[in-house]
Amino acid sequence: MLRLQIRYLSFFLGLISILSFFNIIYSYYLDLYLNLDTYYMSLITSLIFAIFFYRIKINPYKINIYDKIFTVFFGYILLPIILSIPFYFSIYNLTFLNSFFESISGFTSTGFTIFENIKHIDQSLILWRSSIQWIGGLYFLFSIIFLIDIYDESFKKTLTNFISFDSSEILKQATKILFLYSGLTLLIFIILNIFSIRSFDSLNLAFTIISSGGFLPVNDLSNIIKENSQIIILSLLMLLSFFSIFLVTI
Repeated sequence: MLRLQIRYLSFFLGLISILSFFNIIYSYYLDLYLNLDTYYMSLITSLIFAIFFYRIKINPYKINIYDKIFTVFFGYILLPIILSIPFYFSIYNLTFLNSFFESISGFTSTGFTIFENIKHIDQSLILWRSSIQWIGGLYFLFSIIFLIDIYDESFKKTLTNFISFDSSEILKQATKILFLYSGLTLLIFIILNIFSIRSFDSLNLAFTIISSGGFLPVNDLSNIIKENSQIIILSLLMLLSFFSIFLVTI
């Protein structure tokens, strides 16, 4: 019988709460009140699920690889549903299917979008789209560790010394990846600012680049990247997303 390891998902639900809170602060700071209530909804929903999942008592049994695969798959369904809340309850009258499509497209770093003109979206929702990519990229990296048992021994050794998935090891691996992933995101953001890309665009591009995502804060990248030096540095920074998978080896 398959048994979900829902404590694994509680961490990402907590991250959604943090990013929802960040969007609330950002909306107040720039007086963007059109979709403010939707971020409160995502904050409360994700926080309730995070606490509930974390506090559920786990039976002391050895989980098998099928439990882990099903847990990761379930996360790819549940997390985008919660991430779709700001889209569905926004002022843009999106259907649930369109909202879910937009969130899962960002979460999987696919980059397909239902929005025809990004200029018509307020900045807080644009930032939310980029945040979805960032969480999705981190979820992918965590899942590599979580599903380490499906790889053969030689491939395990190229990735990490991690073999068992006890509570102390998951904390160690999660902390390492989170700090490295966040640190690289911050580094990309700072470099883009140095090359005269405005902070809002730099933040969105940083989220997109580190996660190998496809969402842009504008309709055309040429509206942001205009100088040759900006083109060169952006091209180099995009290589970081390729090497992000090797974060688990450090």
